Amino acid sequence: MGIQIWGAFGGFQKKTGALVGHYVNGQNVITAIPHPSQNPPTIPQLNARAKFKTVIDFQRRLTPLIRIGYQNAHKEKQTAFNAAFVDNYAKAVTGVAPNYTIDYEKFAYSKGQLSKAYDAEILTAVAATIQYSWLATLATGIGGPTDMATLVVYNPSKDQFVVLTNAAARSALTYSLLVPGDFSGDDVHCWISFVAANGKMASDSFYVGEFTVV
Repeated sequence: MGIQIWGAFGGFQKKTGALVGHYVNGQNVITAIPHPSQNPPTIPQLNARAKFKTVIDFQRRLTPLIRIGYQNAHKEKQTAFNAAFVDNYAKAVTGVAPNYTIDYEKFAYSKGQLSKAYDAEILTAVAATIQYSWLATLATGIGGPTDMATLVVYNPSKDQFVVLTNAAARSALTYSLLVPGDFSGDDVHCWISFVAANGKMASDSFYVGEFTVV
């Protein structure tokens, strides 16, 4: 049953006959009910679906970060998540179809004009600890000492993220991130980004590298 929202001349939502109403990005959108294809999917279609799923499955778990990180990097009628998906689908997938994987070095969860982490490094000398360090240099000239670091660690063998927002101010120049004890001996991938203290501007996410947790 369709539901009219603004009277006889307004849009409607849900199914009405052969039509489906949606309210998307401030506009009423009416589409026909899709007809299932009678043809089996082609190899290119299957490969595209596999690539799509690879990006979505990885990216969706960082949705809160992407909303902030891509807040100023998406088009007017595009969500931050979709903008990140476009970038990652085009740049951050590796492997041979249909066995796609994420190219961690090229994956992005943040894209903005704020200066990114400069000369960021990782030290893993302490058990279950990822010690980040960076310099205060503002490569783009945009940002300041109160910008807050976001730290992301991904463990492929356990398919598990460790994420910490507002970890430390840019001026701190270092932060020791605790990870689960069972990460010991595992290789992890690490990223860092910055968000302005008022939350209205973000930097590009920066891939620091792959490291082994002690």
